[in-house]
Amino acid sequence: MRIPGMDPFIVKLLLCVALASVLPVHGPAAQWMNTLTTAAVALLFFLHGARLSRESLMSGLTHWRLHLAITACTFAMFPLIGLALQRPLDALVTPSLTIGFLFLCALPSTVQSAIAFTSIARGNVAAAVCSASGSSLLGVFLTPLLVSLIIDSSGEARVSLDAIGKIVLQLLLPFVLGQLARPWLQKRLEQRAALVKHVDQGSILLVVYTAFSEAVVQGLWRDTPPLALAGVVLASCVLLALMLTLTWTLGRVLGFSMPDRITLFMCGSKKSLASGAPMAHVLFAGPMLGSVMLPLMVFHQIQLMVCAWLAARWGERPAD
Repeated sequence: MRIPGMDPFIVKLLLCVALASVLPVHGPAAQWMNTLTTAAVALLFFLHGARLSRESLMSGLTHWRLHLAITACTFAMFPLIGLALQRPLDALVTPSLTIGFLFLCALPSTVQSAIAFTSIARGNVAAAVCSASGSSLLGVFLTPLLVSLIIDSSGEARVSLDAIGKIVLQLLLPFVLGQLARPWLQKRLEQRAALVKHVDQGSILLVVYTAFSEAVVQGLWRDTPPLALAGVVLASCVLLALMLTLTWTLGRVLGFSMPDRITLFMCGSKKSLASGAPMAHVLFAGPMLGSVMLPLMVFHQIQLMVCAWLAARWGERPAD
């Protein structure tokens, strides 16, 4: 059964959280699940590399002002706004949820939804493909560094060089191998698009179930009051509203055309659950992982609902 206005994948994520809350994996089985999750994450990024077309990535590179604006919004303005919201957020949520909120701000942009919404809204699709794909690749390097800076400033946790090395080993290396294998795998992956999608989503669901199982065993729901969850929802709505306003205003100030403003709006205001879940698994292994992922899941659903509505409205505008 599909809930109106709810992304079906989010429903699956919520079911994973519910299953982990009732039947969390623990003991030796948890160690086996962690190993399986690490392998699934590596496979996920290998497939990302194998599917990413270098031709489509290069096709939009000439529009450097637009790409620079999107990158600045994703990796500069988002973290700065997150830090600005940290103090009021601390009064509403637990420390681990605050870290999750800051982690969310350091992530790369989405790929599939940003391109899809840009296409629906009749934006610059070629530039969206270039920016979204480039953001995902840059995130492998920039997200761990940003998380280290932001979380160090919060005084709650630190990201070690060892964790950054794991990001490179578990995410970047499979991605590069996937790119090298693309000439042999491209046609097969295109013919099995549905299977690849299931592998993508299955990897993320596995990360979520494993993370929340460990968190539940450590007392996640006991230590997370309802007011804290409400605070995460409120902070996510405020963050998204600020970024939507900023990206739209920046597009006007820079004199972009309507299609380019839509691309900046759709690519510069989103954060990737597909990249965030594996990165969280590497950077925050331990009891706090489930709490760290909660803000990302909340923000992801809110951004999908709001941007889907806006994309549909812009798609109905008269031809330029």
